[in-house]
Amino acid sequence: MFLLPRKLQTTEEADSCMDETLTNLEENKKNLETLKSSADHLGLDLFSSTKISPGARRGFHKSIREVSVLLDYAIVIGIRLSASVLSTVKVAPTWTYYFHYRIVNFALDQAALFISGKCQRMGYSSLPVPASQILDWDRLLGHLSHRELGASSGLGWWGRNNLLVNPKYGAQIRLATVLTDMPLPDLGKDNEMPGCGECRKCIDVCPVGAIHESPEDFNLDKCTAQLRRFSKSEKLNTMICGLCVNVCNGKME
Repeated sequence: MFLLPRKLQTTEEADSCMDETLTNLEENKKNLETLKSSADHLGLDLFSSTKISPGARRGFHKSIREVSVLLDYAIVIGIRLSASVLSTVKVAPTWTYYFHYRIVNFALDQAALFISGKCQRMGYSSLPVPASQILDWDRLLGHLSHRELGASSGLGWWGRNNLLVNPKYGAQIRLATVLTDMPLPDLGKDNEMPGCGECRKCIDVCPVGAIHESPEDFNLDKCTAQLRRFSKSEKLNTMICGLCVNVCNGKME
């Protein structure tokens, strides 16, 4: 048996591939800038994108798994919570925080709807994912993990408090996601995040000791039980807390 010699890639072919890759990267960046510019009036503090990894996709809820199979990119948006509102959360969530939390989630849902519509008008498919719709009440899971996609898009890291921690705003943010087949830059690919460092404010403030040194050791059962207690004791009829969010302002000391 004779093996045919493998065709070597010429310098011209290699240069052509590189040029094509660079062109695609520029087009991807242009797509994101177009979306971002169109959303300037929506009051968003965070706007980024990522290519969806197989691991992140496995965490998608079954209700969107089929429809999102061809949507390879995620646009992650965020709004900073009011520091003044959060300052009212001293020992328990307040009604002031509760209404603010709801309004910010609504604003994010409206923004995701707008961005999704813009994707469609540009000829692409898209799926706006709600900011805060719980589908699994035992594990407090929604359609997907905004935190995971936010970290993947370079907006922050998985903090000790089990939330996305942004370098500028800390955990004082709310997030929403738009899935799309529009080619976009993978902005978190080469980003190195500082992590929580020596800051342990969230550990100190948690009333049930759910937060530990490593995010992997976060005790979801303890946290969920406390959320349910707050829901009843503060008559909020929703599962929020805000104590660790209030102290996590992104300024590591």
